[in-house]
Amino acid sequence: MRLKRSFYERNTENVAKELLGKVLVHGKCKGKIVETEAYFGKNDPASHAHCKITKRNIIMYRKPGTVYVYFTYGNHWMFNVVTEKEGVPGAVLIRALEPLNGIEIMKKRRGVNNIKNLTTGPGKLTKAFGIDKRHNGSDLTNGNLFIEDSNENFEVVKTTRIGIPRGKEMLLRFYIKDNGFVSRK
Repeated sequence: MRLKRSFYERNTENVAKELLGKVLVHGKCKGKIVETEAYFGKNDPASHAHCKITKRNIIMYRKPGTVYVYFTYGNHWMFNVVTEKEGVPGAVLIRALEPLNGIEIMKKRRGVNNIKNLTTGPGKLTKAFGIDKRHNGSDLTNGNLFIEDSNENFEVVKTTRIGIPRGKEMLLRFYIKDNGFVSRK
């Protein structure tokens, strides 16, 4: 069952943890979310919404369940899920997925054959799933890009975020312990 807006309209850290094990769906492609990072607003120096509202980060202030996609490092799209109440910035970066369905499509999009290398990073998963700027601002509660609920038990690891110069000491990265599709342990 597709997650409802009320799932996203909560504390960003809690949503980041609880997205683990859920299933991202885009067309024929499905993948279990195995790694996330939480980003808040004003009190989070690593967040795009740290200082003020801009053309780029305005999406983080929209309805919970909105997709926030941005381009980074000159060649990667990053897929985020907006959280908190409308007007309060927050988003969860989806860092890694375990491929479930549409694997041949993902391999073709990525140009790789090794399933372990398909979606083990935020730029890899967006390319494998065909997610780009066209999806920025779309609503996960309707359409062909959404997240499904799941009921799986696993242990969650909490650690520092990856690849950020500010706020790197904050323990806002979460992943499923012992999952082989996590980007880094």
